[in-house]
Amino acid sequence: MSTISIVGAGTMATAIAGRIAKAGHIVEVVTRDPAKARALADKLGSGATTGTYGAAPAGDIVILAVPYSGAAAAVADFGDALDGKVIVDIANPVAPDLSGLVTPHDSSGAQETAKGLPAGAHVVKAFNTIFGHVLAKGGRLDAFIAADDAEAKARVSAFLESLGLRPLDVGGLHMAHTLEALGLMMIGLAKNGAGTWDFAMNVEID
Repeated sequence: MSTISIVGAGTMATAIAGRIAKAGHIVEVVTRDPAKARALADKLGSGATTGTYGAAPAGDIVILAVPYSGAAAAVADFGDALDGKVIVDIANPVAPDLSGLVTPHDSSGAQETAKGLPAGAHVVKAFNTIFGHVLAKGGRLDAFIAADDAEAKARVSAFLESLGLRPLDVGGLHMAHTLEALGLMMIGLAKNGAGTWDFAMNVEID
């Protein structure tokens, strides 16, 4: 059992935190609004705690569960408090009209967020290809991950396994761009061909 910190208290934060609590880990919820953090911690039970926004998170793994539009500001607010932490970026940096990604063509949301982190922090892209309500239902889902640091990737892989997910490594952090494009494709599929948000992307390995 370990402590996992999660920054945010929205739909995805709630779904991920619920899965973490059910797996037996301690969840530390951190938001700008202490009341929202406390409400989610109380809902989770299982010893969930709240942390001080901007202070050093209790967990070595910190899930940045905020919209991409607020990611840079959140990272700046924590500053050196994130040094040495593994930062899990879950954001899909999609345009409001879903016309594409809002990141530079040669970068990704994860890479842009990483630019604001201390040198000792390592970003791992994960969770952005799983819809929150599907994650909350349980079941063994495929979780695609991308990162440059091998140790950080291994730690997040083990963490995902503990949640009952199957981590699938797609390569270095530059591959986060592809995962974010996949996230956008899934939104388009939900709105068009699938006609439902109740699906997940899974890999069948023969």
